[in-house]
Amino acid sequence: MLTTGIEVEARPPGKKIKRLSLLSGGERSLTAVALLVAIFKARPSPFYIMDEVEAALDDTNLGRLITLFEELRDSSQLIVITHQKRTMEIADALYGVTMQGDGVTTVISQRLRENHNVEPQSEQLAESTG
Repeated sequence: MLTTGIEVEARPPGKKIKRLSLLSGGERSLTAVALLVAIFKARPSPFYIMDEVEAALDDTNLGRLITLFEELRDSSQLIVITHQKRTMEIADALYGVTMQGDGVTTVISQRLRENHNVEPQSEQLAESTG
């Protein structure tokens, strides 16, 4: 039982049904995100944490995912780790972590208001030893 698995087949728009292993990186990512969103909608949760789920998506599918994020945030809190500017633009708050040359880690946060004014904040954390 521990060595068994599931075989996922998907049909991206305009293509034939293929096993997940035969899809491109973007198509695999899109399939995985579609499965996650289906689970999220079937079994809602008060919050979701997603780590760079949109990294391999093209602009069209990124736009679709952002629309889904906006729908999900109506009923849940989303914590999304991203490098995508378009994803950051829809956020209510942004948090960044940076390390200066002196080894001090700094957390930078910006709360975005409805009128898109920004309130920057910054705090230093303990020095990094490594």
